[in-house]
Amino acid sequence: MSAPARAAGDARRAGLRPGRESAARLLPVCFAAALLLDLASLLAGWETGHHIAKPLLMPLLAAYAAVRDAPRPLIAALLLGWAGDVLLMAGTDGAFLVGMGAFAAGHCCYLALFGRRRTSPALGLGYGAVLAGAVALLWADLPAGLRVPLVAYSVLLTAMAYRSSALGRTAGAGGALFLLSDMLIATGIAEWPQLPAPDFWIMLTYGAAQYLLTTGALASEHGARGVR
Repeated sequence: MSAPARAAGDARRAGLRPGRESAARLLPVCFAAALLLDLASLLAGWETGHHIAKPLLMPLLAAYAAVRDAPRPLIAALLLGWAGDVLLMAGTDGAFLVGMGAFAAGHCCYLALFGRRRTSPALGLGYGAVLAGAVALLWADLPAGLRVPLVAYSVLLTAMAYRSSALGRTAGAGGALFLLSDMLIATGIAEWPQLPAPDFWIMLTYGAAQYLLTTGALASEHGARGVR
């Protein structure tokens, strides 16, 4: 089943009004189109296309979440992701730090969304080992002024990635991809050897991460409503 068809089915099951059902069907398509434009622009080296497409991604997902009556922390996390996206496009150290702060606030919103639902302790140990290994390997190669902020952010990001599995496998996969995307950024900051077209892989994993977190959270929320 296609993503638009799934969105339409989810909308009907959620009892949305006809206008909202149409929006719930259209917005994921618009998000996919914007993401494809961004990825194609990065591969083609078309900077203007990237500057047009990237700022559209999170507002489209936030709008989709809103028409699906998503919890406020989810919408806030997506909008903070949009702020981070825009700030990071500025390309200055100051904007990078503020953008990282916006993403950190978004992770706090995600953690609030996950609440106290149970997650696997073994999975937590695995994420902890990944975090410790990444910090140990990257530390010496990171700029001195960014080491502490990046490590603090990484702890929060890893906690979000781990706790995302509380909402099910879809959200858990989103959390893992978010961590992978930001690790790709960190290796670039450390000036490690990169994959060809590194920004393409960063945006591919980031876009997929936010989409999976959103759809996983919505599925969990509407499933819980159905149980009640």
